Amino acid sequence: MKLMPQGFSTILFKFESQSEGRAVSVETLQKPSTIRKLAPRYRVLLHNDDFNSMEYVVQTLMSTVPSLTQPQAVDIMMEAHTSGVALVITCAQEHAEFYCETLKNHGLTSTIEPDE
Repeated sequence: MKLMPQGFSTILFKFESQSEGRAVSVETLQKPSTIRKLAPRYRVLLHNDDFNSMEYVVQTLMSTVPSLTQPQAVDIMMEAHTSGVALVITCAQEHAEFYCETLKNHGLTSTIEPDE
């Protein structure tokens, strides 16, 4: 039995049959397995500010990140208010950049960083 190198998969058998005294030949063709890497994730952070009302921050969070419920938005706002910074969402880079820019366009302070 022949073992395959790791990371390779069998994709095709080539078979020639035995007819009228001819020998059988089998050939296994191999190709490297395709391994998909997950896109790196980024954290969208909300920073505390002394300018925007708490209600405005909650409403802005909910309109910017549609998956957030009101209780989640309140928790994020309170975390930023008490700790200085809060995690809004972890997502793909393109989405993180969009959320961050949208929060900034609404007058909030936001940054993104790679998720570790």
